Amino acid sequence: MSDDCNRTPFWQRQPQLPLEIQRFFQARMEAALGDPEARQVLVWPTILGAPALRKAHVEGIPEAELLAHAARMLSALGHHDPAAAWQAHLAAWPDTAEAGPAGWRPTVAWGAWGPLVSLRCGWQLAALTPLPLGARYPLACGVSLFNHGLYHECHDALEPLWEAAEGDLKGQLQGLILLTGGYHHLQQNNLRGLMALWEEGLGRLEACGGRVATPWGEVRAEVALDLTARRLDHGKRMTDDSDLSALWALDRPTWELA
Repeated sequence: MSDDCNRTPFWQRQPQLPLEIQRFFQARMEAALGDPEARQVLVWPTILGAPALRKAHVEGIPEAELLAHAARMLSALGHHDPAAAWQAHLAAWPDTAEAGPAGWRPTVAWGAWGPLVSLRCGWQLAALTPLPLGARYPLACGVSLFNHGLYHECHDALEPLWEAAEGDLKGQLQGLILLTGGYHHLQQNNLRGLMALWEEGLGRLEACGGRVATPWGEVRAEVALDLTARRLDHGKRMTDDSDLSALWALDRPTWELA
C-alpha cells in the first residue's frame, strides 16, 4: 500500500452529503467502475473544485490552464488530447461545469461543496488510475477503494461481483461488502448501523478466515477481520454512542489482492 494511501483523508468522520452531491458522485463512479476508459470523468471535477485554483480564478479557470492541469492525469489514463477529452466530457456530463466571465467553474449545483467534490474525485482517481485492466479490474477497484478509505465506492465496486457469484463465493463477497458498509457507517458516526453490519459480515467470513478466493485473484483480509472484530467488541461495551473515538483509535484496516 502506498504512503499516499496510508494518509487517506477519509479515515475520519465524514459529513452527510446532500442528495444532489451524492448523485453526482454515484453517476461518475458507476461509469468509472463499468469502463476503465471512463475514469477520465473524475479528472475534471478534481481540477474545477480545487480550492487554490478557485481562489486564483474567481471568474473561472481559463480553458488553457484547465487543460494543462488535466494533461498529466489524462496521460496516466492513456489519453493524450486534453482538448478533445474536455469537449467530449462537456457533451456527456453537462452538470460538471459552466462558463464564467473568464473561464470554467463548477456548476452552481455544487454549492459550497466544491472543495470536497475535488478531494473525493481526486482520491477516487488516485485509487483507480494504477489498476490492472481486463477481468481483474472490478475486483481490483474494490480492494483499492477500500484501502483508500472510500467505503461507499468500494461497496459499489463489489456489488456487481456479488450479484453474479454463486455458492460460497457469494456469501464471502457479501461478507466483504458488509464489512465495507460498516466502515461507511463509522464515517457517518452510526454505531447501531456499523455493529449490525460488522457482526453479520464477520460471520460470513469466519469459515474462510478472511481469505476470499475468486476467479480474479484472492482478497486477503485477515488483518482487517481482526481489527473489525476488535472494534465490534469495543462497540458492544460502549455506553455513549455519540463518541466513537475508541473505534477510530485502532489501526485502519486494509485488504491485499494476490
